[in-house]
Amino acid sequence: MTASYDKTISQAQSNETQKLVDAFNNLDTDAKLAWFYLVYKKMGDSITPAVPAAAEPELSPLLLGDFFELSDEQQLDIMRDIVNRKDTEYSRAYGAIKENNQLLVWYAWAVAMGNQVVDLPGSYEPSKAINDLVSQIEKLDFDEQISVFRTIAGEVGYTDVKPIATQAETGKTSSL
Repeated sequence: MTASYDKTISQAQSNETQKLVDAFNNLDTDAKLAWFYLVYKKMGDSITPAVPAAAEPELSPLLLGDFFELSDEQQLDIMRDIVNRKDTEYSRAYGAIKENNQLLVWYAWAVAMGNQVVDLPGSYEPSKAINDLVSQIEKLDFDEQISVFRTIAGEVGYTDVKPIATQAETGKTSSL
């Protein structure tokens, strides 16, 4: 499965996977961040083999380099801006890359949590909604999991790039 250039088209292929994407979208900002961390903590070994071969980490130096030099509070603000789709430098950098690279960003951040990346508070307990969502995703087969992850990763961040209109929409044929 390749990443979609049209961010308005969900990669979640079935009603079941789309329901999981919807459940993620119903979480609050910090719950979404906790979800990303927990998914990679529990399932990172199955997610990451699908990403490195298809990802291009050099396309996101701001997110996979400069980000690690920031304070915990700055990192948390950037993560919140990304999941809230705010128009900021980091959110634009995230929104400019394809889903496989976006998954790589979350993976790198999850791996570095507690060291180079702000960690969850020690007393943090995930909500029932987060635990249920992670549990439901764990039950999916690999292709369904990846479609959910790509959809979620692709729906956050900011971009003002619009998909190219189709011939059906414009009534014009492409010229060579």
